[in-house]
Amino acid sequence: MRALNLGDLLVVVPALRALRRAFAGHEIVLATHGWLGPVVALTGAVDRLHAVRGLTPLDEPPGPNVVVNLHGVPAESNPVLDALRPHRRIGHAAPGWSGPEWRPGGHERERWCDLLVAHGVPADPADLLLAPPDGPSPAPGATVVHVGAGYGAKEWPVERFAAVAAELRGAGHDVVVTGSGAERERAVAVAAAAGLACDAVLAGRTDLGELVALVAGARLVVSGDTGAAHLASAYRTPSVVLFGPAPVEEWGPPADGPHRALTAADLRRGDAFAADPDPALLAVTVPDVLAAVDEVLVPAVR
Repeated sequence: MRALNLGDLLVVVPALRALRRAFAGHEIVLATHGWLGPVVALTGAVDRLHAVRGLTPLDEPPGPNVVVNLHGVPAESNPVLDALRPHRRIGHAAPGWSGPEWRPGGHERERWCDLLVAHGVPADPADLLLAPPDGPSPAPGATVVHVGAGYGAKEWPVERFAAVAAELRGAGHDVVVTGSGAERERAVAVAAAAGLACDAVLAGRTDLGELVALVAGARLVVSGDTGAAHLASAYRTPSVVLFGPAPVEEWGPPADGPHRALTAADLRRGDAFAADPDPALLAVTVPDVLAAVDEVLVPAVR
């Protein structure tokens, strides 16, 4: 069970792969949001998706061989799996569950791999890449400026995204602006201020499969700490990721990839659901982002 969002799914891909190897003869069912189906298929680790929204009861037959809690804090999520009356439980220590103690901190990819290792299942946090997407990119070779964030705490200012987009466009990048349908107005404002054409705004015009293909085939991704950034990690697409309330050491891209994470950790307020941008995010400047772009695109010319 990992009934959370896109980035949350992508950080457990190594754990899902480990379970696929360890339980090769089992049907592996992942309980998560139904809209994540296109990405679940690309993990190569899941036989069936059980669409669920949050910690709601699972309409599955009782008595599965194994249940695995990859969702979060055990006290909140274990009861959903206990209701299935499983033969074996893999999770953190809790009443009725053996396993390692839940610990705060540490990277999410490592957290869930460490959990499996503690239960005798070898797991490699570096096994995070997705299979190639099923369809073509809507803008092959484009530079993706992803302005979506979900909450105000992760929203880098429109004028700064626009300044970055304008600089990249001037340097020869084919810039497109992405986000959800709810974020289209924000994306349109970024594109207008950057001098981009209307058709450069893909926010609200791509489904998840198309966004995956776009990021997989992109020249560069500039994004806040959100699902698009994790997709860039999953395809080793060069990326510059802007962090605010979440620590880089817990949610950041792989250190050995063409990625840079920017933040001011000493200023972090840490409220992920705040309406205004986290001070750690606001401390990241346009020149900071452009310098990081140069770093991830070396030896290519920006």
